[in-house]
Amino acid sequence: MSLLETLRRRIAHDGPMSVADYMSECLLNPTQGYYTTQTAIGATGDFITAPEISQMFGELLGLALAQAWRDQGEPSAFALAELGPGRGTLMADMLRATRGLPGFHAAMDLVLIEASPKMRALQAEALSAYAPRWLDRVEDLPQKPLFLVANEFFDALPLRQFIRTGAMWSERRVGLDDHQNLAFGLGAPTAQPALAHRLEDTREGDLVEYSEIASVVTETIAQRIATHGGAALIVDYGDWRSLGDTLQALRAHAPADPLDTPGQADLTTHVDFEVLAQAARAQGCAHTRLTPQGVFLERLGITARAQSLAAPLDGDPLTALIAAHRRLTHPEEMGNLFKVLGLMPETAPPPAGLEP
Repeated sequence: MSLLETLRRRIAHDGPMSVADYMSECLLNPTQGYYTTQTAIGATGDFITAPEISQMFGELLGLALAQAWRDQGEPSAFALAELGPGRGTLMADMLRATRGLPGFHAAMDLVLIEASPKMRALQAEALSAYAPRWLDRVEDLPQKPLFLVANEFFDALPLRQFIRTGAMWSERRVGLDDHQNLAFGLGAPTAQPALAHRLEDTREGDLVEYSEIASVVTETIAQRIATHGGAALIVDYGDWRSLGDTLQALRAHAPADPLDTPGQADLTTHVDFEVLAQAARAQGCAHTRLTPQGVFLERLGITARAQSLAAPLDGDPLTALIAAHRRLTHPEEMGNLFKVLGLMPETAPPPAGLEP
């Protein structure tokens, strides 16, 4: 039975489902979900992430977290963690860049949060020299100083969508049309306390998105950092506050209809960084200003690193390096679309490349 037929039967039995439930089924269904059945990342997958574009990205993020470790007194036992590590490329680059820092690798407990057995196998191959261990949930992170990276993780977390109706909100839901095709509809208007502050900046008919799980994940990370020390780098596309429908599907590097071929396309949304910052503050954790990825990488020295890598190159390899630098940093490419939010204890300086 296809996932589409599974969803049809569920909707026929239970009624229309929230966008969050639809995303969860499409991405994480144990036997038919996108992340459990597809090879998502890379040239043969549906999208390419920053670490796949150039080693410079992971190297600089690794050095930024290593500097935060030094700034906080070089704790002798800490967790180095990544949420949704993809093929393991980012972490491999981070670890290669930091291997010369005395004591850093000896003190680290390398932890990966990954739900997909298929991706765990790829990560194990990429990181075989470092003895990583895997956890199913962020809540299982150890109670010790935490230095964490999450690159394009929050954009795939399920969220609910609401359309303003007076002073209330009608939830957007996924149901069936007269031809048994998946279709969007609206639930009855209800009060939504989590969206009370959005009555200030929205009008009748505006659509807003809210991910409760994004708040819970951030609260857990922030609790570890506020209690034990550490830092987090959250890199994703989005902005300080979301407005409008940002649900999108990508299949074979091309946009697709989110309701077509469920389980066979990647579903993502733009991250509402304000929600993450609020969740961190609620746990007594400080956060940085939201910074464009291009600005962040330039502050960390990506141009100097690119020049160093370029010195022995010519021809196609040099052209590829120049293109990678541009793609990661240029405002018209990933430089402005992607943002970076840093988390740290209230008494610690912000991670390198970010401002308080």
